Amino acid sequence: MIDVLDDGSEGTSEVVRLLRWLVQQESTTGGAGERRALAAVAERMRELVGASGVVSVAPDRDACLVRPTTDGGPVLLFACHVDTVPVGDPERWTHPPLSARIVDGLLHGRGSSDMKAGLAAAMCTVADGLAAGARVALAVTTGEEAGCLGAPSAAQLLAGTDVAAVVIPESTGNRIALGHRGAYWLTVSAAGVAAHGSTPERGRNAVLALASTLGELESLPLRRHDDLGTESVNVGVFSGGLVHNIVPAHASAAVDHRIVRPDASALHAWWAERVDEVRVDLELAPVWSSSDDAWIRRLPAAVSPDPVAYFTDASVLVGRLPEGTPIVVWGPGDPAVVHSVDEHVAVTAVEEALSLFRRAVADWPSAGAASDSRDMSRP
Repeated sequence: MIDVLDDGSEGTSEVVRLLRWLVQQESTTGGAGERRALAAVAERMRELVGASGVVSVAPDRDACLVRPTTDGGPVLLFACHVDTVPVGDPERWTHPPLSARIVDGLLHGRGSSDMKAGLAAAMCTVADGLAAGARVALAVTTGEEAGCLGAPSAAQLLAGTDVAAVVIPESTGNRIALGHRGAYWLTVSAAGVAAHGSTPERGRNAVLALASTLGELESLPLRRHDDLGTESVNVGVFSGGLVHNIVPAHASAAVDHRIVRPDASALHAWWAERVDEVRVDLELAPVWSSSDDAWIRRLPAAVSPDPVAYFTDASVLVGRLPEGTPIVVWGPGDPAVVHSVDEHVAVTAVEEALSLFRRAVADWPSAGAASDSRDMSRP
């Protein structure tokens, strides 16, 4: 049963009650809670879809899939994640971060905007759609916040399913975004020679060597995409040395590139020419769909000219779907409050998302209605 707090929210809609239940599930990335939450979502979907759908959980329990019971006909996929970033210091929150408390029309809690609001709307949409015979599916992953770790398992569960379009219900204020940059995360290291701090000329200072390279970032071969914008670089961590009086023999930095083309070999080569070791920690593809796509043109919401700033599980799915499969990022929530203290989402935005998603499903072709699942134009 969905837990109901004594805050006057008992009269809220089904999707909001479901969202409150989701927020109350502790699901921090990397902890045991995210897999418990995934199992709870899978079980809830079994209850909601009954005999109208099939619910599968990946062997590693890092993804689940809800799909029609029969094959045949293109499928509209809603792809979500259940994990969240850590709460941090709960004392800094105005309302307990797992309370899902509703105050002045805002539902508060970690993950409320990123992306349990979108997940709740997608769960209701897919359950209703399957009951009505629609060709819709729902994929839910863990590990998204750590680099889309569960998305490969979701892709394996989708093998054999004719996915013809994808909605990623992340926070976009219910506007349609056509994609985002990819990610190329590196750990770059410099090797030095240790010596006594009083005689630095006898050693090689790895910290200074790496710092010198970081001073050359303006020469990185960053590319530009007409729609995704320009690639970027951020040095998130710098470490090296042991104590004051030892010349450091090792230094490293964690580097976050956001890329607009799948091939990052030029960036890798730039680093390899200047440091002693380059380790690739994460490589995610950029995603962009054409606003001229027939299915996207029919969606019942405004299309934003700008990509979203973050990456999503679409970076993994795009490489496992037929070329040209349209993918949109489209869901309730405010990107400005994602990952923040006092994260929240407007109740009206969640209910609006459900209405919009239901309209998109109602317009989706039924089994056998299109011979080419990539051609979603009206007859």
